[in-house]
Amino acid sequence: MAGIATPAHSGPKLKLAMAAGEASGDLLAAAVLRGLRAQGDCESAGIGGPAMASEDFDCWWSIDALSVRGYAEVLMALPRLLKMRAQLAERIRQYQPDVFVGVDAPDFNLNLETRLRQAGIPVIHFISPSIWAWRAERIEAIRRAVNHMLLVFPFEQALYDEAGVPATYVGHPLADAIPLTVDRDAACRTIGLDPARPTVALLPGSRPDEIRYMGQLFLDTAVWMYGRRADIQFVLPAAGARLFEALRDRISRGPYQELSLTLVQGRSHEAMAAADTVLVASGTASLEAALLRKPMVIAYKMAWLSYQLMKNKGYLPWIGLPNILARESLVPEFIQQQASAPALGAALLAQLDDEPLRARLAARFAEIHQSLRRDCATRAADLIRELVDARRRSSTH
Repeated sequence: MAGIATPAHSGPKLKLAMAAGEASGDLLAAAVLRGLRAQGDCESAGIGGPAMASEDFDCWWSIDALSVRGYAEVLMALPRLLKMRAQLAERIRQYQPDVFVGVDAPDFNLNLETRLRQAGIPVIHFISPSIWAWRAERIEAIRRAVNHMLLVFPFEQALYDEAGVPATYVGHPLADAIPLTVDRDAACRTIGLDPARPTVALLPGSRPDEIRYMGQLFLDTAVWMYGRRADIQFVLPAAGARLFEALRDRISRGPYQELSLTLVQGRSHEAMAAADTVLVASGTASLEAALLRKPMVIAYKMAWLSYQLMKNKGYLPWIGLPNILARESLVPEFIQQQASAPALGAALLAQLDDEPLRARLAARFAEIHQSLRRDCATRAADLIRELVDARRRSSTH
C-alpha cells in the first residue's frame, strides 16, 4: 500500500530478553529496540529503564537495581545482586527467548550470559567491557559467555579478531542520536538560561554513589568559580525525580543559594548543548559532551578502598572516553585527591577564556563524531535478526 513502509524483516515474531545497567545502558538498549521494532514484530522483557519501557519493553526489574559501581559498593550490594541474577536467569529460561542481549553491566551480565548460553539460549552482548583499558583477562569470560559481541568503538574490532571471539563494530548510538550541529542559544532558551552569559554544565553522574562522592565536589566547584566570575550561570541535570528532589534540597541551603544555578530533571543533552564548558564524571556523559563539541573537565572520585583496588589495573594513561578515542590528552582529568574545587574551577575557567583551544577541541570532537556515526541501531538490529534467523534455519535441518 502506498505510503506505508514495509519492515526489512517480515519473518516470525522476535522474542527478546535483555538486561541493561545504568541510565546510559537504558538509552543504548532503547535505540536497539527501536531498530528491531522498525523491522518487524518484537516482544522484549527483562531488566530495563524508562527509555526501554517507551519501546514496549516489559521491565521485570528496574534498571536502578544495577546502578552500583566500585568494589566496595558492589560488595555491600552483592547478596541482593546474586539473588536477583539467579531469579532473572530462571525467569529467562522459562520465558524462552530467541536471544538474550546483555547491555553493558559486564560484572552482572557476563555470568548471567554464561548460564543462559549453557542452557541453550543464544547470547549477544552490546558494548564490550573495557578490556582495552583494564582487565584484559576478561576476554576469556567473554569467550565463554557470548555468541557475538556488538562493538561501539572502531579500535575494538582488532582486539576481538585477534582473540578469535565473534564481534562486529556497529558504531555508537549516541553518535547517531546527537546532531552534527547544535544551536547553543536555542538550548539555553529551552531550559531557561540566558544565552548571553557564560554557562557551565555540571554532570556528577546518575548513580547514588556518584552523587555521594562527586555531587558535593561539583557544587563546591561552582561556588569557587562564581566567587571569581559572578557572570557565570550553571546548569545541573538530575537523572530521575528522586535525585532531582535530593539535589533541590541540597542547593536550597548554604552557599549554593547564592549561585546562578538552574536544576533540571533529565535533559542532560540540552544542558550540555547550552553550556560553554562542562564539568563531567568520566563515562558515557564525557562522550556525549564530546559529541556536542563541548570543552570539558573530567573528574572522578570513589570510595578509598575501591580506588586502592582499581588504581593499578589500568593500561591507558586516561579515564575519559574523549581522550581514549583521540589517543591524546585533549581535556584535563582529575582523579581522587587531584579533584578539588580550586583545581577543577581553574581548569574550567581556562577553557572558558581560551577561544583557540575551544576551536581545536571542537574540530577534534567532530572527527570522533564522524568515526562513530554508523546508524548503530539499524546495524545492531540487523545482526540480532540475522543471528536469530540463522539459528532458526539450522534448527530445521
